[in-house]
Amino acid sequence: MVLKLREFKQLYLCFLAILAKMCTFVAEKRQKRVIIPIDHIQFAGIVLMGTLTLMLLFLLPMWHMGDRVFRRSRWLMTASTSLLTLQFLLQYTLHFRQMGVTQAVMVNLLFFIPSAWLLSTAVLNLLRQGRVSRFEWCIGATASLLVSALLIGAVILDKPSSLADTPELQSADLVSAHIFLFMLLWYGWLNGRELWRMKRAMKNFYDDERKDVTSWMTTSVVMLTVMGVLVPWAIYWPGPWVIAYTILLYFTIYYCVISFYSYGIDRARQKMLHEAEQNATETGMDEESSYMAEDDRQRVEQAVNRWIERGGHLNSGITMQTVAAEIKIPRYQLAAWLKTTEWELFSPWLTYLRIEEAKRLITSRSDWSNDAIAQHCGFSSRSYFQTVFRKQTGMTPANFAKQVAGQQS
Repeated sequence: MVLKLREFKQLYLCFLAILAKMCTFVAEKRQKRVIIPIDHIQFAGIVLMGTLTLMLLFLLPMWHMGDRVFRRSRWLMTASTSLLTLQFLLQYTLHFRQMGVTQAVMVNLLFFIPSAWLLSTAVLNLLRQGRVSRFEWCIGATASLLVSALLIGAVILDKPSSLADTPELQSADLVSAHIFLFMLLWYGWLNGRELWRMKRAMKNFYDDERKDVTSWMTTSVVMLTVMGVLVPWAIYWPGPWVIAYTILLYFTIYYCVISFYSYGIDRARQKMLHEAEQNATETGMDEESSYMAEDDRQRVEQAVNRWIERGGHLNSGITMQTVAAEIKIPRYQLAAWLKTTEWELFSPWLTYLRIEEAKRLITSRSDWSNDAIAQHCGFSSRSYFQTVFRKQTGMTPANFAKQVAGQQS
């Protein structure tokens, strides 16, 4: 069974209602014992992370079993949410928070660090289409092993009690929190660099509308990095702030997994990302070949002008590859020619051409609706056309039409 994203959001709202009932039921069953708010938060973590784990295991399309890159990212995310489920289960059943802040921090770090490593590399694996180096894998593994050694060693040195709040354990927690911080900053930098490379490749090969294929990754990377930056301070915050931080953590993990799920059921977005990664690899080659002789520049410009006169730029879903094929020149020459223009990249140039045509139609065809203009100019929808038009001109199509009418009168 495969749930669409809209259906899953509805299911999640039902899940929240059920979760509230379950928390009330648990509170009633424990009768005289007062449950502090952190217990509710931990119980919610068990249910939420467990639900996300089951979703990753059973609700994604079966055809992805043959997609090596997606399958690897899927198992990495599943392992990440499984570790968080186990962590919240231990916190809820063994009451580490009631034992002391240091003990709760120790358990959190033992599970959060490998979980964050797996989640970050899942995104990096998608961006790189599986080409993650051993060194990049080993950074997270080394951080996880080092933190485990520090914390377990501190517990062993704590002779009176295996979990006493000793200076050794406090120091180990603080060092481990900073290892967590540096690890997430490093993976955040890696993912950020890949996202920049991918977006530049998309801008040089695709229509603007297609860039949203990586928007969820951008948000996920930013949120994960922010969570990591806050860790050295958040782990020592008092109860209410810890609860707020934990809720933010829930939202971060939930957003990452649900976005990954929506990506998983959209094969068109996966194809775009795969092509964009190939284009990103080739972009460097194109830039190295950016020099263009004057004769070649004039020849390409003439071919491009003939293509524009035929209305090729008004076709929807075109890429640099399709344009190069239609005007019968190598793609690297088209990329080099674009470098000589004021737009430099494919997407801004194509957008300019389409908006200029839209302006001409608004001026000369007052009876045309925005839907008709959007369709004629190659935009996929009226809303996307209006967004791009306003971004390029600083006004809506309707305001532009009023301005033109005022000037003519």
